[in-house]
Amino acid sequence: MRKFFTLLFTIATIVVSAQIFTPVSWEFSQNQLSENEVELIFKASIDEHWHLYSQDIADDGPIPTSFTFIIDGDTSVKVLEEPKAIEEYDPNFEMVLKYFADEVEFKYNLEIEEGNSLQIDGYVDFMVCDEAKCLPPDYAEFSFSISEENLIDSESSESLESRWWLFLSALGAGLLAILMPCTFPMIPMTVSFFTKQSKTRSQGIRNAIFYGVSIILIYIIVGVGVASVFGSDAANLMANNVYFNVGFAILLLVFGASFLGAFELTLPNSWVNKSDQAADKGGYIGIFFMALTLVLVSFSCTGPLVGIVLVKAASGEILDPVIGMFGFSLSLSIPFVLFALFPNWLNSLPKSGGWLNSIKVILGLLEIAFAFYYLSKADLIDGTAFLTREMFIAIWIMIFTSLTLYLLGFIKFSHDSEVKHLSVSRFSLAVVTGIYTIYMIPGLWGGPVSLMFGMPPDVMFSESPNGVGNSYYQDNEDEIMSEIKELKLLISQANISVDKLSLEEISERKEELKERREMGPQRIKVFHDYDDAVEYAKLVKKPLVIDFTGYACVNCRQMESNVWSDQEIKRILKDDVVLVSLHVDATKKLPKKERYETTMAGRIKKVITEGDKWMVFQANTYGTNSQPYYVFLDNKENPLIENANYQDYGTVSLFKNWLERGLETYKN
Repeated sequence: MRKFFTLLFTIATIVVSAQIFTPVSWEFSQNQLSENEVELIFKASIDEHWHLYSQDIADDGPIPTSFTFIIDGDTSVKVLEEPKAIEEYDPNFEMVLKYFADEVEFKYNLEIEEGNSLQIDGYVDFMVCDEAKCLPPDYAEFSFSISEENLIDSESSESLESRWWLFLSALGAGLLAILMPCTFPMIPMTVSFFTKQSKTRSQGIRNAIFYGVSIILIYIIVGVGVASVFGSDAANLMANNVYFNVGFAILLLVFGASFLGAFELTLPNSWVNKSDQAADKGGYIGIFFMALTLVLVSFSCTGPLVGIVLVKAASGEILDPVIGMFGFSLSLSIPFVLFALFPNWLNSLPKSGGWLNSIKVILGLLEIAFAFYYLSKADLIDGTAFLTREMFIAIWIMIFTSLTLYLLGFIKFSHDSEVKHLSVSRFSLAVVTGIYTIYMIPGLWGGPVSLMFGMPPDVMFSESPNGVGNSYYQDNEDEIMSEIKELKLLISQANISVDKLSLEEISERKEELKERREMGPQRIKVFHDYDDAVEYAKLVKKPLVIDFTGYACVNCRQMESNVWSDQEIKRILKDDVVLVSLHVDATKKLPKKERYETTMAGRIKKVITEGDKWMVFQANTYGTNSQPYYVFLDNKENPLIENANYQDYGTVSLFKNWLERGLETYKN
């Protein structure tokens, strides 16, 4: 009672003396988590020496921070993240209390049904104190307007990002194409052509610009034609089709061999001759055919680069190949236009020579290296497991060793000129490739090699998945002890005495539980069947984490190699949750009785393979078909926290926080 009157007197004193002020300011914002999920963020900035009380306060304590929502629409709000509070003795209330100082964010999750528009109003009640006094309880009003138009389509956002990468990579390919031996020497020829054709400075500018536009137009026409041939399912085909990946690998091997000097890729001479004759007519038609002549003559060098851009761009939509070809032709055409406008710049160009062929050889070796990546994708999708992790890394080590020796002058090809001395740039590049070669060597014995950017097959596809010289029981002692504890728990829950069970029966039960899982990424035992995982999670009373992944998914390998390798994350995935990895590109056929047709993204989808089954399950249940994608469920298959993707949770700290919040929510 004395405590109450003391507090009341303090508040009254502040009010009477007109010293009421607000040492805390609020900011309200929203953040989209997925296509139909919005995060509401309430940020409080607290003045020095003051503190804001937690939501978790005893009844006889101060006013807790609490949120009241008035929602115009059918939805629910749930806590996304409970902030971590300071827990100390409070002299104002003479008890241990939780409070926040300096700054704190409260986060709530809001699920929006498709087509819904919501108006969310409300207020936050709070109370602030310092070490000697408290202010009267206060409140701050907030308002959010959420409409379908305000929600960014996550797939559109990802598509926009991928198109930017396509454009930038195409720009890079175009710049490399300029340095090819059959393209670089054509710059002086082009300048000579415009010098003869243009009588005035203004005419020269117009002709040069039209020449550049003609190059861009020719490549875009090629891109649109390829898009029409590939059709609407090309993106899915490229990612998940064995034959397409093998075909692309063969294409890269052919291009690589061509760059090394095994043969030249050339178009029929009649095409080049006819184009050259048309260029002699002059005028804009002549300039257009001059551009076409450049494209045809340089095909032997630019063809491999254009081919890669086209295959990467072949998503079945007209826009992607247009973007790819525009980026490639833009960077290829700009130097020709600039040198045509300013012929004096030619004096600053380096002379053609052996350095041009060296660039071809370097690109050729890199293309051969990437060819084995696509062969590996096909191998994983088909399930043959021929190109194991060790084999893949060994191939890359040999390729980069050859590249290092070539740069140092120990290896020469037929078109190479003699390397009398090493330039600083060539030696520096050799040092980089040599270091990278040595870096990859530990990968042969199970090293993470994260700088290979998820390209090698996962550890689960190694010849020695448990590590060289380790047996399963040596490498998984903690996991085995954990399983024994789970068995004892199951036995005690069934009211069965251990004494009444024979050792043989205990062993059989243990093996039955273990056989449901297989070795997964980072040597974590995982399920590959959702129903089995749900049943097991209920038995052992652990939450379930769904890992929507793919054998040919590079971002999945990046996540597993760079994030799951963290010791704490690995421990959580091994010991604290039940992990199920569902591969959306698995090609194993379902039994005929389990095959069916359904609707996915508004289209009829035939579910024939296990990959089809998990793809439909992900798309229809969680509204996305991107991988990797993670879901944290309780034993009743209810999501505990927001779902996680690669773009927003692709670091150790973010993913660890996501797992820890899921575990904390499950415990509560």
